Amino acid sequence: MSEIPGDLKFLKSHEWARVEDDGKVTVGISDHAQGLLGDLVYVELPNVGDRIEAGTACAVVESVKAASDIYAPVTGTVVAVNEALNDKPETINEDAYGDGWIFTLEIEERDQLNDMLDPDAYAEMLEDDDH
Repeated sequence: MSEIPGDLKFLKSHEWARVEDDGKVTVGISDHAQGLLGDLVYVELPNVGDRIEAGTACAVVESVKAASDIYAPVTGTVVAVNEALNDKPETINEDAYGDGWIFTLEIEERDQLNDMLDPDAYAEMLEDDDH
C-alpha cells in the first residue's frame, strides 16, 4: 500500500480532501480505492460552477470492473476540474494523491473538514476492513 500523505483528510467512502494554500479544497480518491476499482477507463467530472453539498455524489469513475460514485467531502462550488482525466483516466491509478486529483471546490463550511478522518484514522479503517 502506498504511503498516505499527512496533509489529507478522508471520507469512509475513500474520497480525500486537501486544503490548498489559497484555502480551496482539492478532492480525489484514495490509492486504496483506485486499487479496488482496477484500471480506470472513464471519469465523469462535475461542472465548474456547480454547487455541491457534502455527502452527495458529484462525479463518477468507471473501471473495467465497476462504476463508482465520487462523493463531495465538503459543501462548496466547483472552481476547477481535472480535464486531463478525460483523455487519461488511468492517471488516478498512477498517481491517486497527485496528478489524479478530480476537482477543486471553493469551500463554504471549513468545519466540515473536522468531520473527516485524518490519515492515521483512515489507515486504521483500512486495516480493520482487511480483517
